[in-house]
Amino acid sequence: MAAPIVDVAEYYDHHPISEAEVRRGLAGRPDIDGRAAPEDLFPWDQDHYGGLAAVEALARRAGIGAGSRVLDVCAGLGGPSRFLAHRLGARVIALDLHAGRSAASARLTRLVGLERSVRAVRADAQALPFAAGAFTAVVSQEGLLHVPDKAAALAECRRVLASGGRIAFSDWIATARLDDGDRARLRDWMAAVSIQTIAGYRSRLARAGFAGIESEDLSPMWGGILRERLAAFRGARPALLARLGPARYDAYEQLSVFFLRLVEGGRLGGARFSARPDPGATAASWLHRG
Repeated sequence: MAAPIVDVAEYYDHHPISEAEVRRGLAGRPDIDGRAAPEDLFPWDQDHYGGLAAVEALARRAGIGAGSRVLDVCAGLGGPSRFLAHRLGARVIALDLHAGRSAASARLTRLVGLERSVRAVRADAQALPFAAGAFTAVVSQEGLLHVPDKAAALAECRRVLASGGRIAFSDWIATARLDDGDRARLRDWMAAVSIQTIAGYRSRLARAGFAGIESEDLSPMWGGILRERLAAFRGARPALLARLGPARYDAYEQLSVFFLRLVEGGRLGGARFSARPDPGATAASWLHRG
């Protein structure tokens, strides 16, 4: 049985996808000497489901292009932020609450020479340290499940979006089959403090002052990704045991199997959302609403 996780900081303190793993991947590339190119990190730094295609899908939904001012919420190691800056010419703030991952994001960004286009900021998604209308796009990938007050986070995203801007994000979603025991294990094992349904997210987006809300169920695709990830993890068992140790390896394998069973059982899934600020919503109608 996996040991309980105290909080999200502890979960990411021991996450197998880390700066060290990214740099270890680069070390296996004899053609890289000194500073790496952004593309060199792409096979290692995309800590989300769907890889670069998923980042591109969010970028399309958020209307991101050259000169866009983008806020990446719960950005982790900053892989998508660097992709948006390098491939699309956006200027990106990579925001994350975890001190270690935010610092790692900044170091990896400097490694590939994108520090003028991507800035790592450590802050809480529920209280963003930015002025109203500061960004033309807000994105997030599978990070909001760790945020306790999603209503506050979405209201903050609405506040910092400029007129005509868009939000696009993906996250784990619950179905009616996800029971209280499943939710408790997800909290204990991976600090998933609040998992919404698709309808729940759509409702919270509307109450936060968004309109034109679109949602897409990604559960079948994510189930396939989970199976591939578990097979790759088990295939690398000897090397991972040497780096992680038996306890951490076993804990992550148990969590991966549990996740896969939830998805295959129709209890858990993934979804992508997008929306635009509702110009008819007043500040009083979307700030600090539950």
